[in-house]
Amino acid sequence: MVKFGIELVPDRPVSKVVELAVAAEEKGLDYVWVTDHYNNRNVYITLTLMATSTKKIMLGTGVTNPYVIHPVWTASAIATLDEISGGRAILGIGAGDRATLEGVGIKWEKPLTSVKEAVEIMRKLLAGEKIKLEGEAFKVAKARLNYKPSRVPPIYVGAQGPKMLEVAGMVGDGVLINASNPKDFEDAVKYIKAGAEKAGKDPSKIDVVAYTCFSVDEDSATAKEAARPIVAFIVAGSPSQVLSKYGITDEAANKVREAIGKGDIKGAIGLVDDTMLNAFSIAGTPSEVTSKINELLKAGVTQVVMGSPLGPKKKAAIDLMSGIASKFK
Repeated sequence: MVKFGIELVPDRPVSKVVELAVAAEEKGLDYVWVTDHYNNRNVYITLTLMATSTKKIMLGTGVTNPYVIHPVWTASAIATLDEISGGRAILGIGAGDRATLEGVGIKWEKPLTSVKEAVEIMRKLLAGEKIKLEGEAFKVAKARLNYKPSRVPPIYVGAQGPKMLEVAGMVGDGVLINASNPKDFEDAVKYIKAGAEKAGKDPSKIDVVAYTCFSVDEDSATAKEAARPIVAFIVAGSPSQVLSKYGITDEAANKVREAIGKGDIKGAIGLVDDTMLNAFSIAGTPSEVTSKINELLKAGVTQVVMGSPLGPKKKAAIDLMSGIASKFK
């Protein structure tokens, strides 16, 4: 049975973000994923308040990284969240955003190795083991939690490129894929399966998550308008080979990039056409997005995360999401 999650960005007062998590639980959604960026509210404090305000929805980082925070600290944080929430914590980890990391003086080195070794360290600590690792990215001489967590929370790896997707298949319980188009998942599933098989794992046990740019409203044009700002930045950051797959020319993408570079966000948004929207978002009426979700499921997706912007009005969008999710239960 397909699962449904929601991505929440703590870019507003924490109480408001928690309200949305509570609404998601009340409406029957399965997961809340909270983004982790230093310039927003702290992810673990936000998740802790969610844990004390909800009873059954799963709560996780979507995603943290092993550069800003050492994996031993992350293991402790997620174990504590799991204890507070009564076994509802999940850990999403990825390589992070290179530009953001370098902006605060952190070198973005060996992303594949860093993620792989971080997962190894965290799994062992969460299992109550003592760690000694002479890795390429991490060197841990002696580390152990002073208590044994009641379980090892599921670990999801954020991945997009072929090599990281393969690593995710090797070490992850699930894979968080930042994409909204079935074409992306048809390819991704192959790499995930290859990684799982290399590690002697059953690929069918891996939760393949579509971490989408999502916008729903009763009015299709209104929903799509809300998605345009997010799509503008996705287009600006996408390489030529990805753009060409969807029939988006470098010329069109460069115009968006130039507008953003000049600080003309309104102009960049105005350059986002329907081709770009279809490639990089799931946006429209409940009927329209239901059709697109069906296509994702056919491509191998097992969890759909409704990510930013959700819709023109977030609480109203959560209500609509509930109705959409119920059709797949």
